[in-house]
Amino acid sequence: MSRLLRSIVALAWLLLAVQPASAGEFLAGFDDLPVMPGLAAVDGAGIVFDTPAGRIIEGYAAGTVTEDAVRSFYGKTLPQLGWKPVARDEYRREGEHLKIGFKGEDRTLTVRFTLSPGKNASRGG
Repeated sequence: MSRLLRSIVALAWLLLAVQPASAGEFLAGFDDLPVMPGLAAVDGAGIVFDTPAGRIIEGYAAGTVTEDAVRSFYGKTLPQLGWKPVARDEYRREGEHLKIGFKGEDRTLTVRFTLSPGKNASRGG
């Protein structure tokens, strides 16, 4: 019986040790914005700024992915985190506006994530 118990404890410990690595990376400055597999956060390229109206955060991730793949991933992932789509590549949640932008070409893409207070966010800019 103790051998079975040791095996269960060892397995549980192993699963707990592996979970943070498989949980994925989150973009710096954002509470819960996951970095899509195939992208890597660009360290030092973003900003985090608190204003009386709310947070302003800009972060970047780059990788060998396509715009369609990024849109598909975040189109499925963000609503699960409470974000509601309001326009192509734009989401709102709890008074905040998240916009996703792209620079470069498919397979050499940099993705820009911009969070701003919802009441100051415009669809055109």
